[in-house]
Amino acid sequence: MQPATAKWYDRREAVFIEFCIEDSKEVQVKFDKTKLDFSCVGGTDSMKHHNEVDLFDAIDYNESKHKRTDRSVFCCLKKVEPGKSWPRLTKDKAKLNWLSVDFNNWKDWEDDSDEELSSFDRFSEMMNNMGGEEDLPDVDGAEEEGSMDSDDEKMPDLE
Repeated sequence: MQPATAKWYDRREAVFIEFCIEDSKEVQVKFDKTKLDFSCVGGTDSMKHHNEVDLFDAIDYNESKHKRTDRSVFCCLKKVEPGKSWPRLTKDKAKLNWLSVDFNNWKDWEDDSDEELSSFDRFSEMMNNMGGEEDLPDVDGAEEEGSMDSDDEKMPDLE
């Protein structure tokens, strides 16, 4: 038996962990107040996987859920203390070779009052606040018609 590869990320209300096992069968996920126990059979070689995680903080195990897809098993761990940041998934600071941060879904929400806005919306809003072309300073000769720039100039004949 070996641990399943997993990715995790933190949100205001919950912590999410995705066990990356294709074609999983016999999936068992047990939520405890400070522990997650995951096991399944999966992959092309039908290998048995087992992960036991002592969690950084307490979860509401009655409200925590999991969902199996063809490509992975996704778990939503409902926090007992919403709004409290988890700097890591595990209680101990030890590096687990099967666990990584899901940077595609990670966001620093602690100091972000607009959690509902997507990063694209925030980027668009920032660009709008910076001003448009009408705010650009005039550059001498930039808009003059008929002006030649350096590659339009006629080269002198070299004889």
